[in-house]
Amino acid sequence: MKVKFKEILAAENFNLTEDQLDKFVTYSNLLKEWNKKMNLTALETDEEIIYKHFLDSLFCLKLDLNWQEKKILDVGTGAGFPGLPLKIYLDSVEVHLLDSLKKRVLFLEEVIKNLNLKNVFCFHGRAEDFGKNDAFREQYDLVTARAVARLPVLLELCLPFVKKDGFFIALKGPEGINELEESKEALSLLGGKVHTLKHFIIQGIRQERVLIAFQKTSPTPSKYPRKAGIPQKRPLT
Repeated sequence: MKVKFKEILAAENFNLTEDQLDKFVTYSNLLKEWNKKMNLTALETDEEIIYKHFLDSLFCLKLDLNWQEKKILDVGTGAGFPGLPLKIYLDSVEVHLLDSLKKRVLFLEEVIKNLNLKNVFCFHGRAEDFGKNDAFREQYDLVTARAVARLPVLLELCLPFVKKDGFFIALKGPEGINELEESKEALSLLGGKVHTLKHFIIQGIRQERVLIAFQKTSPTPSKYPRKAGIPQKRPLT
């Protein structure tokens, strides 16, 4: 796996050290091991994990934002994507991982311990609740979310965490373009604007990805995010 992983990432101009490669291999092994006792991913082969989890996460770095030494929150992180691959590749960042399922948080803590990662912290809870907490609200330079919800919902869950002039990055498939059309009202209400949109093809599996960076232009009104469940039932469209 190590050689294969190195080749796949080098083809996308991500050149890893031996230590980084070892960390990704350990991460993959833990993912497969834990997946036998709880549902972390539908992907089973090393190649699927490399392309659809690790490489997919690192594509965030192609958005041409300043990532070094930033404080990052990954909302609905699941098995740690994209937050943990970003941390492995960019050691200078501080990463906070937020997920609503306690079992997944236990897995993430095990990965962090085994990989000996510093300045990575896990939190168990819902974005609707943490987004109201002053210790988290508008405290992050960069916020990420992958495959969590449609964009109007994601924006309500994620923009409250972003500092003014910071960025929220949504990792989407081709549906992201249509969802962007639905998001004008949410952006207007929440204090954001579209900054960058890029299309990528994950070579090897020919899968299209759409990455959208939203810049925080003004503080999010205190009534957002609304209580748990409401953003999904009544999106800001």
